[in-house]
Order: sequence, then C-alpha cells, then structure tokens
Amino acid sequence: MNNEDKPRLAIDMDEVLADTHHKFLTLYHRDYGIAMDIHQEPGKELHENLPHDLNGQWKIYINEKGFFRDIPPMQDAIETVKALQERYNVYVVSAAMEFRNSLEDKLDWLGDHFPFIPWTHILFTGEKIIAADIMIDDRIKNLARFDGRKLLFTSPHNLLITGYERVNTWKEVAGLLL
Repeated sequence: MNNEDKPRLAIDMDEVLADTHHKFLTLYHRDYGIAMDIHQEPGKELHENLPHDLNGQWKIYINEKGFFRDIPPMQDAIETVKALQERYNVYVVSAAMEFRNSLEDKLDWLGDHFPFIPWTHILFTGEKIIAADIMIDDRIKNLARFDGRKLLFTSPHNLLITGYERVNTWKEVAGLLL
C-alpha cells in the first residue's frame, strides 16, 4: 500500500507510549517512601491519591530537565507501533508545549525507543487539533473534539469515563487495528 493511501493514526506519548505514571511512582517512592502499588481511587490523578502536602510535587518533577528522558515505554508499545506502520501512517502527537523541558527529552526518548518513526511524523503541540483517521490518547480533552475514531487508552485517571472505545493494553490495540 502506498504511504499516501494509508490511514493516519495519531498516538499520544504520556501514559500511552511512555509509562509516565510509573515514572511518577518511582520518584514518589524514592523521595517520600510512597508505595509503588499505592491504592489509586479510580478517576483521580495520581497526585490526588497522595498525602495533601505532596499534591504539588508532580509539578516540580515534571518541569525538571530530564524528567521525560528515561520513562519506560509501555509494555508491547514498541512492537505494536512498528507493526502498525505497515498499515498506517503513524504520527506521535504530544502536548509537549506545556512543560518547557519536555521537548528535547521527548524527542530524544522517541529516538531511543521508536527510531523507526521519522521526525516528520512527530508533532509537539499545545492543543491536539489534528487531522487523522484514528487517535489513541488517555485524555478525553484531546479526544472530545477529534473527528476520527477515538481510542481511549486506559489510565487510572480515566477509569470512570464511558462513551469512548477503550483499549487497556497495546495487545488490545493490535487486536483492533492490525
């Protein structure tokens, strides 16, 4: 299939390709002894499940140079995205403008873990106003105004959200799209 004929697939980075949640847990565990398996109330952000005095710490972590550089990839993401490229024009779309230091970190991270995605298919943006056929994201604010097929990637903060086609793992993504 000619690349121009392939459907466009937009994939979010944080909590979809990159296990940002695990990175936060690792830092909270290192700095405050918070258990890696902390109980997280469905529908709440991680920081809302922590002691009140730590509620703003996530902003400090996420704005540090290097925060996004060493986040582990989500299980099966690399293999699945590579396979998806056979059928789709895959684009990574990340709202990276909010955190100044994230741009370089995210670009380097993608180069390490997804070197097969060309730089022309990496979109760092503020709002995700894009034209694609399918979008995979963990945030409904990004999916709400999207006109194509919407796949909500499960994360603790979105467990109570209904009305979207949900995927829990990259193996599920593969089952739907490959």
